[in-house]
Amino acid sequence: MRTITKAAIAAFVFAVPTAPAFAQALPDAKIAVVDSDRILRECTACRAASTQLQAQQTQFETLARQQLQPLQTEQTALQTALQTANGNPDAALQGRIRTFQQRQQQIQGQLAPQEQQLQRNAAYVQQQIGQRLVTVIGTVSQQRGATLTVPKGNTFFNAPAVEITDAVLTSLNQQLPSVNVVAPAQAPAPAGATPPAAGARPATAPQGR
Repeated sequence: MRTITKAAIAAFVFAVPTAPAFAQALPDAKIAVVDSDRILRECTACRAASTQLQAQQTQFETLARQQLQPLQTEQTALQTALQTANGNPDAALQGRIRTFQQRQQQIQGQLAPQEQQLQRNAAYVQQQIGQRLVTVIGTVSQQRGATLTVPKGNTFFNAPAVEITDAVLTSLNQQLPSVNVVAPAQAPAPAGATPPAAGARPATAPQGR
């Protein structure tokens, strides 16, 4: 979560206009620096959301293992049976292979929406934190009289006096103590649309030679 959000925040340059649009010369710049890395590690909402998202991921992985373990066992048995049959399965073995493939597709269909929901949850958390962080940085920058605020990761050096990270972190914690870790439901996909494949990949069904 942190890496993607950092990239989104780093793409912004927070400027506070202090001169008329048609001024002859630019005013002297007052630059502030904010450590978005630290904020995304330490903010109250960030920590809580990271813990909850990890719990969701762990729950999904546990469910996936429970669903896939019988398939892996059956796959091993089918491969052994195929070797015994020299790659020429009889009708009974062909029926087992078809049943295996059907069950494989069924489980994949069950897991795919859940994995997609996890991805949407993470993106939703990023959106909530990112939007509020942009607002907070802009407000603190104005309060400190900054005309330009840049991410600390983009600077080679900055004096402590120009850093506003503590103030931004404090304000963010006050304004956004928590976020929702479950994304709103999506509108139904158009008829005929193909859903993305799940990351959990069931074992491939054995095939006869």
